[in-house]
Amino acid sequence: MKKSSQTSLSLFVQHFGPAEPKHLTRAPGRVNLIGEHTDYNGLPVFPMALQRGVSILFAERDDATVRLANLDRQFPACSFELSDDIEPDAPGAWANYVKAAAQALCRRHGSLQGFDGVVSSDLPVAAGLSSSSALTVAAALSLLHRNDIHMEPLELMELVARGERYVGTEGGGMDQAICLGGRPNTALKIDFEPPPLRLNPTPVPSDWQFVVAHSMVRAEKSGAARDTYNQRGAECRDALRRMTERLPEAAGASRYADLMALVSLKTLVAAADSVLEDPQRQRFRHVITEADRVEKAREAMVAGDIEVFGRLMCESHESLRNDYEVSCKSLDELVDIAMSSGAKGARLTGAGLGGCIVALCAAEQTTALVEALSREFYAPRNVSDPQAEHLIIAEPSGGASVIRL
Repeated sequence: MKKSSQTSLSLFVQHFGPAEPKHLTRAPGRVNLIGEHTDYNGLPVFPMALQRGVSILFAERDDATVRLANLDRQFPACSFELSDDIEPDAPGAWANYVKAAAQALCRRHGSLQGFDGVVSSDLPVAAGLSSSSALTVAAALSLLHRNDIHMEPLELMELVARGERYVGTEGGGMDQAICLGGRPNTALKIDFEPPPLRLNPTPVPSDWQFVVAHSMVRAEKSGAARDTYNQRGAECRDALRRMTERLPEAAGASRYADLMALVSLKTLVAAADSVLEDPQRQRFRHVITEADRVEKAREAMVAGDIEVFGRLMCESHESLRNDYEVSCKSLDELVDIAMSSGAKGARLTGAGLGGCIVALCAAEQTTALVEALSREFYAPRNVSDPQAEHLIIAEPSGGASVIRL
């Protein structure tokens, strides 16, 4: 048993007594390579699952109670009863992501039995790597396994994505889809419109390397930044409504996907200048150009064209910084360091306002890139071992699973 599992087992006995946990659920985090703030607008994204994630070591209960302890002592233990109307904890509480999964499954499947479990994670918290959605998925899989319920992966992806809005953030479905659908050595282009969602696997070239670097600024998607994220979504919806009302070519379009199928990108960008005012014009321009970059990036990966993929990443960051206004000084600094140290491309990843960047380099440049980030960004901040927590050499990994111990 791994050291983390042994520690989880010790904590389990401490909290719940001698009952032996027999199952371990693991759900990976993810790094989004390109396609930011497009999923909740019904447009494609291009993430890959990470080798790091969230785990729940659990034992079955014969009642409707869920009790959880967390290996990270900053997160207090929680307990609640399963039902189709579960009272949330305070905004930002970690237990709300477990409750989100539980309430969604109870509404779909009726009465459920619970479990005792210990949560552990090797993902940095509030880093834009989907630790929160990984917890939601891990909780959902644990409950399904406990109750001998099978759900098709696509159905579960959509259910958990909707259910996670319980926490108050109007997100899309990328995180849950890649967490459940990830494949080793593969990135997934995920299409949401028209439904159902579709996962299009693309092998990551073996001579490419993605490096994830934490800005050391927390991106609290369910906390302080939630209102900003929700505001961006409202601005995008307003921009779409105005464009479809004013643009004759867009008659009948009710979604961004419809609009982009009817009208060329060049025409949409030009029309936005006359139809929209900032900030709606900025948000609209980012969303449609970012969706176009996703398509081009997948083509570049298929062709093994690292230069084109890198250029598209840089264009994405520029758009997120200037048009979507979700970057910050530390993210921009990390991107600049990466680009001056051998990276082919770099961009913020995740929703922004903190969190991480992802940088692409040729595999043989990985050591030099990591050393430069360590020396120029982390050393001045007195971080002696950034690879222990803040730097991840990303390995495209498989999706969530439950194993019997």
